[in-house]
Amino acid sequence: MAAGRDRVRRITRHRRGRWGRWGRRSRWSRSPNLTADQISTKPLLDKLGVKPGAKVAVVNLDEAWFMKLLRGRTADITSGKPRRRCDLVFIGAVDVSDLKRLHEAKHWIEPNGAIWVVRPKGGRSALRDTDLIDAGLSAGLVDNKIASFSDTQGAMRFVFRLRDRPK
Repeated sequence: MAAGRDRVRRITRHRRGRWGRWGRRSRWSRSPNLTADQISTKPLLDKLGVKPGAKVAVVNLDEAWFMKLLRGRTADITSGKPRRRCDLVFIGAVDVSDLKRLHEAKHWIEPNGAIWVVRPKGGRSALRDTDLIDAGLSAGLVDNKIASFSDTQGAMRFVFRLRDRPK
C-alpha cells in the first residue's frame, strides 16, 4: 500500500511539471527586480488622458509639478470651478467630505469628459476605494480606471455611463 502512495505522489509531481503548481511562469516572473511602475513607460499625462488643447479644471490639488506638466500640454487650465464645461477635472481628496464635490463637478464636464479623484495611496488616508466608488455612484458616475499619480498618490477616473450621458 505504501508503494501505491509513492506512485501517486510521483505522478502528481510529474504532472505539475518543473514550474510547480502555478504552471508556466510569465515573462514578469523571470525578471523579479522589475516593479509595475518600472515596466510602464507611458507618461503620466497620457495615462490620465490629457490631450493637447484639452480644457482642464484643477480643484483642491496643490501640486506644482503637476501644474507645470499640464501647462506643457494645454493652456486651457482653470483652478477651481470652471466657467464652461471641461474635458477633464482633477479633484484632490483627503477624506470622505472631499468626495461631496463629485455631485457638483459632474456638471462641469463634457458628456464624454472625466473626473479624476486624486488621493493618498494605501493606508495613508481615511479614504478607501469603496468610499470613492460609492461617492461616484451616488453622483451618477462610474469608475472606469485607476492610475498611479505619484509615489504617494493614486487617482481614480469617473465618467458618465453611456446611457446616462447628457445630450
